[in-house]
Amino acid sequence: AASPPATATTRRMMNNQPNNTNPTGGVGASDGTIVTASDITTLALTTVKNFGRRHKVLSFSYLYGLTSLLLLVLLGSGTKLTLDQQRHYNKIMNTIDLQAEYGAASAYHAAYNNYYHSKGWISCDAHCRRYKQVMEGRKYEWDEIKAEGNARMSDAKSVAGLWSEVGVGEVSDSFWEYFASGKRFAKRQSMWDAMFMGMRSMGRDESMVEYLLKMLMQVLINFSMGLIMALIIFIFGLWNIIKTYQPNPLAGLFFFVTAACAAFAFVSTYLLALYGAAAGGVYGMAKVAESNMRLEGGGGNGRRVIRGGRVDRRGGGAGYRPHYQ
Repeated sequence: AASPPATATTRRMMNNQPNNTNPTGGVGASDGTIVTASDITTLALTTVKNFGRRHKVLSFSYLYGLTSLLLLVLLGSGTKLTLDQQRHYNKIMNTIDLQAEYGAASAYHAAYNNYYHSKGWISCDAHCRRYKQVMEGRKYEWDEIKAEGNARMSDAKSVAGLWSEVGVGEVSDSFWEYFASGKRFAKRQSMWDAMFMGMRSMGRDESMVEYLLKMLMQVLINFSMGLIMALIIFIFGLWNIIKTYQPNPLAGLFFFVTAACAAFAFVSTYLLALYGAAAGGVYGMAKVAESNMRLEGGGGNGRRVIRGGRVDRRGGGAGYRPHYQ
């Protein structure tokens, strides 16, 4: 038999029924588009490819630095010194008079302390000027002793070589020192931001989710600033370390480019991993929230409440008509 024509009430109820835009569990958009984890992966890969085509220098630097890091991990930190190199290196290093440098430094600090306590705010009398002359003399002696020690240390480093375990180890220690300083800056800044942002959120009656998202963004910004500044300072000081080994200009330039690219690759990978972990955490929270909303909105199907002989199906969906037994 032919079905009866739909009335205006029936058509209105059918139009008001919610669309199931997300049957597979992905994050659905308002237009019915389903966004899944595979879509996000595809989008990330496409973005990386487009970035590589547009910024070839940065991409090549990153890949070259990443390759250098892998070789450094596999082959070890620099070439080992031979017995003759080790003997010659230790012989030159033993000629550095550390006791004289320590005594000169102590004398300078004592002279500076006398000068500091003898001067006024904006004036310096004869007594003060005499202490100033003594301080300048002690400073000159200390600089001379340090310059002589640095020259002998440079001769010893030239024996070891820039690509030796001594040179690679010194550059590596310098990078890790700056890297740790950048992380300390980020943690300290994030602690202050958490306190002040928390007070502002209390005044604005913001929810805990909003506060956590803002704090997450601020932590990412702080780590980016700290590590990028640490990378820049390391690169600027890298050439000073290279010069102390007295290398061939071409070899020194090649070492500089390699070390700078390796540091850039490590910092970039660290930040990308940090951003990926943050994005994954936010995506996971969104999935959990979506699942909870789905359970609250449609999880009551099949639950029946009997009131006065009437069976009421909670959450039965639009268009459901209660019936009486």
